[in-house]
Amino acid sequence: MAQLIYSMITSLDGYTEAVEGDLGFGGAEDEEVHTFINDLYRPVGTYLYGRRMYETMVFWETAHALPDAPPFIVQYARDWQAAEKVVYSTTLESVSSARTRIEQTFDPDAVRKLKAAADHDLTIDGPNLAAQAIAAGLVDEYHLFLTTSVVGGGKRFFPDGVRLELELVEERAFDSGLIFARYRTR
Repeated sequence: MAQLIYSMITSLDGYTEAVEGDLGFGGAEDEEVHTFINDLYRPVGTYLYGRRMYETMVFWETAHALPDAPPFIVQYARDWQAAEKVVYSTTLESVSSARTRIEQTFDPDAVRKLKAAADHDLTIDGPNLAAQAIAAGLVDEYHLFLTTSVVGGGKRFFPDGVRLELELVEERAFDSGLIFARYRTR
């Protein structure tokens, strides 16, 4: 059975989006970090997105064609394009990327079946959608990319009212100051 991974860039104080929207410097645009992310998520077969996260990530549908795009950007774009995408939205009427479908509602049972049938891991991206998967007990791993900033408020990585017992299975610090922490549910 495939794993469901919740992954986001987050501030040191646990926010995926600051009140003003900017998390500050974290190094995600750094070649070392991006190459690591490429290698980590290349095996992912399906991305689960809410509308806002999809609208951010659809950039990768054409990023490979940017003039002077460095190889690590082209590689991530190609890997993203190869994966299936499911967008959960009641307002989105069409998608602008291949291998993408829209679902009106998040159905935990449908995601369980998707995990059971998948040959490759899935990710769920965006704190609102992930909160539903966490509440349903679907998330197997948590990947936090911690920036060097404390932002004091905004959208939290973990939803309120949830208690989890996690096991740290991997960590890495990058020259940019970004820290990757991978946790597995116990």
